[in-house]
Amino acid sequence: MNRLIDRRSLLRSATVAGGALAANGWLPVWAQSQSNGLAAPVPTLSGADITLRIARQTMTIDGRVSHAIGINGTIPAPLIRLREGQIARLRVINDLDEDSSIHWHGLLVPPAMDGVPGVSFPGIKARSTFIYEFPVRQNGTYWYHSHSGLQEQLGHYGPIVIDPAGPDPVRADREHVIVLSDHSSMSPEAIFRKLKQQPGYFNYQKQTLAGLIAGKDQPLGERAMWAGMRMDPTDIADVTAATYTYLVNGHGPRDNWTALFEPGQRVRLRIVNASAMTTFNVRIPGLPMSVVQADGQNVRPISVDELQIGVAETYDVVIAPANRAYTLVGESVDRSGMARATVAPRAGMSAEVPALRARPLATMKDMGMDMSGMDHGSMNHGGMQHGGMDHGSMDMRDPKNAPGVAMTPGVQTISPMPMDRTGEPGQGLAGVGHRVLTYRDLAALVRNPDTRAPSRSLDIHLTGNMERFMWSFDGIKMSDHMEPIPFRRNERVRVNLINDTMMGHPIHLHGHFFELVTGHGDRAPRKHTVIVQPGGKVTFDFTADAVGDWAFHCHLLYHMHAGMMRIVSVRDTGAVR
Repeated sequence: MNRLIDRRSLLRSATVAGGALAANGWLPVWAQSQSNGLAAPVPTLSGADITLRIARQTMTIDGRVSHAIGINGTIPAPLIRLREGQIARLRVINDLDEDSSIHWHGLLVPPAMDGVPGVSFPGIKARSTFIYEFPVRQNGTYWYHSHSGLQEQLGHYGPIVIDPAGPDPVRADREHVIVLSDHSSMSPEAIFRKLKQQPGYFNYQKQTLAGLIAGKDQPLGERAMWAGMRMDPTDIADVTAATYTYLVNGHGPRDNWTALFEPGQRVRLRIVNASAMTTFNVRIPGLPMSVVQADGQNVRPISVDELQIGVAETYDVVIAPANRAYTLVGESVDRSGMARATVAPRAGMSAEVPALRARPLATMKDMGMDMSGMDHGSMNHGGMQHGGMDHGSMDMRDPKNAPGVAMTPGVQTISPMPMDRTGEPGQGLAGVGHRVLTYRDLAALVRNPDTRAPSRSLDIHLTGNMERFMWSFDGIKMSDHMEPIPFRRNERVRVNLINDTMMGHPIHLHGHFFELVTGHGDRAPRKHTVIVQPGGKVTFDFTADAVGDWAFHCHLLYHMHAGMMRIVSVRDTGAVR
């Protein structure tokens, strides 16, 4: 965890944290035993009154210093530890020269406490204080972050753990919070500007003639087909290791952040993806992981060797390590880099760090065109011929494929055959040779609170123009469509998210949980964020039980910033579409 090196602010932060840390005896024994194996334990704030101070600072990653925004002098921000049933009172001091905010990601709070400027509250003005106060209605692993501009990219994020009011169904002897993130010495404004000017600016893994000769890249015919569609199959992530360093608890790969354990212990890892733009593939070579919680909600334990975690998702896993060191790997989805840490019985140990795996290539399925079992001769993309395939008769922007989508310049393609991909492990993970978690593996540990059948269905298309870095819902970006998506209080609605782009999108709904429709009936997994795979679709049911206005958006920061966001409005009465 990176610390502020400005002495004045560091002393002030220590004073703020000291009062809360004095309540450490309130924490479970296994929570008090946390250690990062490098220096002091991870700062933890708990109790009924917590003070958070947002300020500019610097952070050092793998020996390099860069500008950042932190809370109480640390990046990530301190772990906030609460208890289900308590009243949380959080005094937030904004020491920035600009407005800021804190959104309590995944927490069920009143709208005015949700922390989204312009939606639920006005924001926290520069050099001012705002008090958040709300009942803690749940337990599990969550996180908090800025919802103002691009501050989140600079380090304005931190973890939350809420202990259950009763017994915890998860049995573990020790736990560690693992906050994955991405950081760049380039300002977020500069990153966004480069993406608008040249969306492939950070993609250093494009196909080459050498790759073709070596058999690593697509044959010329397939490459010509993709070129005819003005698409790049290596365009897996917008921002890559060309500018990012991938972090574990604020530490770069060379820092060797270490999670300690004693031989024979069962260790709970609370994994939070707090990155701005990076989907991570997480594994611990040689050590299976039992997934016990997803987005703060307990699930039936499922043993896997790897899992894909989208931006803003959380997973809790339990491991039973032997008396040796292991490497925890968080590989970026495009495999341009990795976050790395060590799980070991003693500080200073390390294990072999695996090499980056070959970068994945997008397929026709990622374009929403699953060709298996089809007559390829009737399909066409702009007149390009590829083998027996006539690619000119399929219009990738045919509005008949997406009723309700505005055919604006921000819509480059419409998926003609989107499919449910919740049974797949995630982009690039189909052939890794070991078990990878899928959404269909997840089943709620207890029965869902609302098992009514939906009264209506709503299609929402995830749209974009990757050549122009334009992102939206239903072809219209947030700034051009301020009318909210309306719901009646307590109505049960089925939502179909249809991805018309060739990039995965982690979609987050504020103020609610939803149940993924994956065949588990009244044990459907409850989540607040879900990855919609390229060319795929995700269906969820949700109960609109929280009156107010709520943000609904892609959690890739620059996609949201570019317009992939809407407001969901829940009212006691009113018309719905």
